Amino acid sequence: MIYTKTPKTIRVMFTPFRDGLQSSFGGKVRINDFLPAMKASVEAGFRHFEFGGGARYQAPYFYLGENPFDDMQKIKETVGSDIDLQILTRSVSGVTLTTQSLESLTLQAKLMKQFGTTYDRNFDYMNDVENLIKTGQPIIDSGMHHQVCIAIMGLPFKSDKVHTAEFYINIGKRLLDSGMKIDSICLKDASGTTDPKTIYDTAKGLKKIMPPEMPLWQHTHDTASMAVACYMAGIDAGVDGVDVSIRPMASGTVQPDIRSMAHALKGTGYSLDVDVSKVQVIEELLNEGLKDYSFNPTTTTADARVLGFPMPGGAIGPNVHMMVKAGILHKYSEVLAEFPVVVEAGGAWTSVTPGSQQYWLQAFNNVMYGRWEKIDAGYGRAVLGYFGKTPLPPDPVVIEAASKQLELPVFEGDPLKAAPNNIAAAQEALRERNIEVNDVNTFLVLAAMVPGKKIEINEGVRLLTGKGKIDIPLKKKEEPVAEKEVVTATAPAVSQGPVSTRCTVEEKGKVRTFVVTLEPMNGANKNAAKSASANKATEEGKPVYSTFAGKVDVVNVLVKVGDMITEGQVVAEIEAMKAKHDIKSQIAGTVLTVNVAIGDEIDSSQPVITVA
Repeated sequence: MIYTKTPKTIRVMFTPFRDGLQSSFGGKVRINDFLPAMKASVEAGFRHFEFGGGARYQAPYFYLGENPFDDMQKIKETVGSDIDLQILTRSVSGVTLTTQSLESLTLQAKLMKQFGTTYDRNFDYMNDVENLIKTGQPIIDSGMHHQVCIAIMGLPFKSDKVHTAEFYINIGKRLLDSGMKIDSICLKDASGTTDPKTIYDTAKGLKKIMPPEMPLWQHTHDTASMAVACYMAGIDAGVDGVDVSIRPMASGTVQPDIRSMAHALKGTGYSLDVDVSKVQVIEELLNEGLKDYSFNPTTTTADARVLGFPMPGGAIGPNVHMMVKAGILHKYSEVLAEFPVVVEAGGAWTSVTPGSQQYWLQAFNNVMYGRWEKIDAGYGRAVLGYFGKTPLPPDPVVIEAASKQLELPVFEGDPLKAAPNNIAAAQEALRERNIEVNDVNTFLVLAAMVPGKKIEINEGVRLLTGKGKIDIPLKKKEEPVAEKEVVTATAPAVSQGPVSTRCTVEEKGKVRTFVVTLEPMNGANKNAAKSASANKATEEGKPVYSTFAGKVDVVNVLVKVGDMITEGQVVAEIEAMKAKHDIKSQIAGTVLTVNVAIGDEIDSSQPVITVA
């Protein structure tokens, strides 16, 4: 049992407004739905919040039609100038999912500081010390508090070489010996899979080599119901601050509820720096603000299986939502079972973004296409060394497959120097569309740039041209059933235009909804002839559909009407689970119609093309 004769106050960083939103909803929560709760948190005594970075940088403009920098400004105005606001950055990836140039990361740090950030928690999923040193410098230069992370997790296979207390302490020693300015260190367990003994030994060893005035923070998730136990172990070993949340976004894939943590510390001599008797109003305001949102049980329920698939809460939430949307949630368990394979074969990097997404997408590809038959671009580049040095050597079979499929050699250089400097390209995209070229607009575009992704579907461009996508996980509302209208005319009413209706089909427990459009037969519709011609063409040709039952985005169309295609030829590319997938034709012939365009959202009921 932990106990101290000398009372010690443990600092709190409140996470519901970043990690809570990300782990529960993939960050897809409108700012006005949680600002009242944030204001009440300040009134309740909280002085340190997580408010940006991670998915809460991307989600506002990827899915909500909101500018993330405007959101940060509103938060700063709501909480006041004496409150610490913290972001989460991903070393060489910054707040993006791909490697960035040092120039891009410098611009990022400048903007984050400008829009209210006081703390920057920076981690590297490879635990590559050189990456952390180089990407920490822009944070230091901006004037933000530089909190460097040691990323930790429990391995889903046995190894005494990595992810041990000795392994983590050695990373801390190398960081401290580098001479880099470090304001605090954080033990970051994004998946909540590290055991309490490893936490205790790591924290104890770090505190022995850290300057006495340097705080040691601890971050974990309650996915496996281990968070409070791990926090207790860390506090007993000398941890100075912990991250907590509050219902309805606490425990499960998020951090533990602050009330649970405060209760666990009763009588130990340790206490939190917030009076938990004042927090009930925060929960009430969150319940009110989020009443229309659909909480998925997968993200709100503890799941001990995570010990075998170290997946962050902040990634489980978005991936579950994406699987639901794509109509493939039934593959969830199979993907989890493949996790230990991709972790060990990849080199055992830590399961935090973007590494967790790389693990997830490769496990997903292995399930969907066969093991190593389709190497995810991010996973493959990580295995080949483009994100830094992996903790363990990757499987040679996977290295060969990645190099061949991605047409890239093994890389042993500096990831920052290998990354493209997209500032000029982003600014050119703005000029071409007559959009003001400034730092914010430039960063919105460059942060959404992904190799191979067309600029017209870049989320920054879409937001700034008024075409931002709206995808909010709201509860489905039942449409009112219209009352039947009594027709007294002697002749039936004639439709003057196409009439659309919904048709729901249930087969073997699976429900699919189709939109059926009926064209008028009286010639009143101006487009009747055109529609009839298209319908006739569809009848004469054989359709090619998306292989995903749910909704996906079309990111490329590779054929046009009249093209001769072969069986198995890729005719289009769609995006699902934040990755590109090929749509292949099952037949050879001539393209009769192309029914989609880049940027369209489709499902398996809509033909991509028809082939004669």
